[in-house]
Amino acid sequence: MLSGIVTATLLTLFVGGTIWVWSPRRRAEFEEAARMPLDEHEGETQR
Repeated sequence: MLSGIVTATLLTLFVGGTIWVWSPRRRAEFEEAARMPLDEHEGETQR
């Protein structure tokens, strides 16, 4: 019984996290974070 409750809780957290990550409102933040390494690298080559 307890293992079923834990499994259901973890599955719910996983699905909720997946929905949160793929929500359209988060897209801009993730795109900015994805460009950070490239922006830092470009700054180093311009010196």
